[in-house]
Formats: sequence, structure tokens, C-alpha cells
Amino acid sequence: MNVKIQSVKFDADQKLIDFVEHKMAKLDRFAERTVSAEVIMKLDKDNEKGNKVVTISLVLPGDELVAENRSKTFEESVDLCIDALKKQLERYKERYAK
Repeated sequence: MNVKIQSVKFDADQKLIDFVEHKMAKLDRFAERTVSAEVIMKLDKDNEKGNKVVTISLVLPGDELVAENRSKTFEESVDLCIDALKKQLERYKERYAK
């Protein structure tokens, strides 16, 4: 799977990029027909709910799955987005298995 990682309003360090790549590699096991993926990490001004926002988009044949989450750390946001995408992938597989 081709994964494109973007960081908006900050420079992501190598440790964070490696973490995202590792998590996306695990997600690739669930989504064997994924064309590409895009991970956008950005800083927001709302510190109360968490200012780290992660959006992950998976492009599948005939569809696109998107998950977005906001929390206090990028790692937590990525984990929550991956969990949401796993659920979406299960529904996608059920829909197209018939």
C-alpha cells in the first residue's frame, strides 16, 4: 500500500512517522485491495479537547474510507482512526462479498 504522510503546521519527527508507518502496515493486512492511503496530521488551537488532529483516508476500488480523530497525542489519534477504519473495512467487505 502506498502511504502518503503529511504534517500541517508542524514538522513531524522520524519517531512519529515510523509509528504511523508501522500502524498503517498492520492495517494493510485487513485491507488487501487498498489502492493508496493518506495520513494528515495537524495541530489545532483547541487545547481543551486535544489539539492533535489525524485524518486517515483509504482509497479502495470504487470507494474511499475516511476516519478523523482529535486527542491530546498524535499516537492516540492514529490508534483511534485505525480502529474506526477496521470497522469500516469490515462493513465494506460485507457489502461487496455478496
